Amino acid sequence: MTTICLSFRALARRAVVWLALAGAPPLGAQQPITLPQAVELAQQQGYQARAAEATRDAARYRDRAFYSRLLPRLSLGATMPNYNRSIIEVVQPDGSTLFRTQNQTTAALTATVSQTLPVTGGDLFISSSLARLSVSGAQELRTWSSTPVSVGLRQPLFRPNIAGWDRREQPVRHELAERQYREQREDIALQTADRFFDVYAAQVALENATKNAAVNDTLFTLNKGRFEVGRIGENDLLQSELALLRSRTTLDGARLDYQRTLAALRLALNLPPDSPLEITAPASTPVVEADTARAVAEALRNRASVSDVELQQVQADRRVTEAKLTNGFGAMLQASYGFNATAPEFDLVYRDLLEARRVTLAIEIPLLQWGVRKEGVQAAEAERERVESTGRSTLEQTVHEAHFAALELSQARRRLVLSASADTVAEKRFQVAYNRYVIGRISIDNLYIAQTEKDQARTQYVQALRNYWQTYYRLRRVTLFDFERGQVIQ
Repeated sequence: MTTICLSFRALARRAVVWLALAGAPPLGAQQPITLPQAVELAQQQGYQARAAEATRDAARYRDRAFYSRLLPRLSLGATMPNYNRSIIEVVQPDGSTLFRTQNQTTAALTATVSQTLPVTGGDLFISSSLARLSVSGAQELRTWSSTPVSVGLRQPLFRPNIAGWDRREQPVRHELAERQYREQREDIALQTADRFFDVYAAQVALENATKNAAVNDTLFTLNKGRFEVGRIGENDLLQSELALLRSRTTLDGARLDYQRTLAALRLALNLPPDSPLEITAPASTPVVEADTARAVAEALRNRASVSDVELQQVQADRRVTEAKLTNGFGAMLQASYGFNATAPEFDLVYRDLLEARRVTLAIEIPLLQWGVRKEGVQAAEAERERVESTGRSTLEQTVHEAHFAALELSQARRRLVLSASADTVAEKRFQVAYNRYVIGRISIDNLYIAQTEKDQARTQYVQALRNYWQTYYRLRRVTLFDFERGQVIQ
């Protein structure tokens, strides 16, 4: 039943995602998807997205369990029964010892409410217990014992406060897990953009290869006619035929590369292998003015590496404290106060209660340790120094990444504008060269040079477009900040 419910939820969530992304018919209706839609789809249902979500949920459950352990705990313990039949030594009134057979049954029930004290690291408890003893044999005995209430404290002295250190670590652990989850989502966005532009580059290459094959086929047919009437030499004809053969080879490779990249994108989006999938090139690019100072500030405020440095520093301080206190002078204080009574009948066991007081102070004084404590402290302090140095390096690296990611985005946009202009110029130049060759005004070498430059300009434009979107998502990744909307990524 649980499996059926989970499957239904997964299918329902997938359907909602599809409808939300397409805004109309889903991919099954051959609706092309844009890059933002592909990224959102991968973040919703991709395998990596599900793994990241499961990791985050596990961290959240551990965080809730930690704070639940800080609340009062109610426990019930029972021994029902403890039966013992054996021969024991019995001291007689005259001082002699006889061996007697004993047949004894005991039963006990204890309820305890305990509370950890985070400030001191001790344990405060309130308990209530009831016990029954039954002895058979030569001297039969039936008796009850009760402790209606007992309040006690167990407090380690001059020892590390484990509960206090745990309370310092846990909020940092929780924040680290949340930031790692957001970074993993941005990693998925960056990887999806790579897969998307792999398909787009292969699609553009396929379209270009198809056009080139058609153009070269037309040119070869034209050149055969010119050769027959003696207007061109055999060398030009062979060059034209060679260009046609090469363009057909390139076309076959472009078809295979397109299918391969399309299958890789389906895998990234967690789509069935046979599902129809089309993409559409980004019609526009987000205009983002990424200030370097803002990028650095947001990176230091949002990155998981910053939380990781903070956690390592807390843990290093904890290890130093534990090294100083664990092997030194220590003590354990236990104290309790309550009431108890005993009676042969259960109805009388809660009458005539007497005070029950108990205080124990156990101390431990190390006399000879052969330098264990001193060397342990030195090792912990050296480790803390390493953590501090590594932490400073990590923070400086975080600043470096954010600063140059903002600069690279501006540069990538300028490069994209120039590449788009170059692509337009190269396409126009090829058309002019083609028309001039058809009327016999330029040589075939100049035509093929124009064709090669056209192909190179188109490839450079696709690469520039890819670089811009990669830089855009990389800036989001290294700052966890959405500069387009001006808000922290959640």
